[in-house]
Amino acid sequence: KNYVESASNGKIAVELFIGTQLCSKGAECLQGVADGSIDVYISTSGGAAGIFPYVQVLDLPYLMADDRFAEDVLSGDFTRKVREMALSDSGGKIRLMTIGNTGGWRNFANTKRRVAKPEDLAGLKIRTVVADLPQELVKALGASPTPIPWPELFTSLQTGVVEGSKNGITDIMGMKFPDAGLKYLTLDGHAYMGALWWMSNDKFMAMPEDLRRVVVDGFAELQQATFASPKRKSIKAYEDFVAAGGDLYVPTPEEKAAFKKAAEPVYEWFKSNVKGGEEVFNALNEAVASAEAEINAARDADIR
Repeated sequence: KNYVESASNGKIAVELFIGTQLCSKGAECLQGVADGSIDVYISTSGGAAGIFPYVQVLDLPYLMADDRFAEDVLSGDFTRKVREMALSDSGGKIRLMTIGNTGGWRNFANTKRRVAKPEDLAGLKIRTVVADLPQELVKALGASPTPIPWPELFTSLQTGVVEGSKNGITDIMGMKFPDAGLKYLTLDGHAYMGALWWMSNDKFMAMPEDLRRVVVDGFAELQQATFASPKRKSIKAYEDFVAAGGDLYVPTPEEKAAFKKAAEPVYEWFKSNVKGGEEVFNALNEAVASAEAEINAARDADIR
């Protein structure tokens, strides 16, 4: 907001509407972007999946190794590819401006035992959302997916209706889940918690080129801010989790590879069952391979 207003010398004014003031559900909000009643909207991948199901590619497990790789991927041609697909599917109405982060990485946490390998998840009742993809992942790893509404998760952990979840650490601590018995946290980083920023393409393209450039630069600044904020919050949250008696486990590279191997059936499910799935899956893998080559070459140069 501040960047765009100042960089445009006041030619662009940004008015914020928090929460459900303009809309409530993801599909409703994106329809508002399409019809011009909403200029900009932020969603999770799940929130946009009803309109653009292929954005769930961000929820596929173990495709991006860490923040450095994810940030490289999301700052490049992969995001442009998803933008192109969304514009096509919305009749040129909904434009993806950028993809940032909304809460770090999803990790498996549970009330029963340390999880160091996929077999340790066997039989655990893991809370998921209703969507198919996270349920397919939990099943592939041998656990039992149990859809539970978010507001009911604390009580469900307390009573044993579920025995675990797949959330970011800031959500775990913010909701005080350790008080409900959530004691074991494995930093498997199976999914990047993406924040997708959408804009009315009509609104964007109606601007002169100099103001479009300001808006694009503003979203680039916003992306960097969303990359940084969850990292800062996560450091304190991890410290608080351990201080409260939590067991924090970091899988070895070999263990992480075993998790990825066990999750591979989910990739095929996604490509076969999600519209545009194979196209966007291939685009993400190409972007990851490019990022890995670039970053590993930089690492090799920097250790010399």
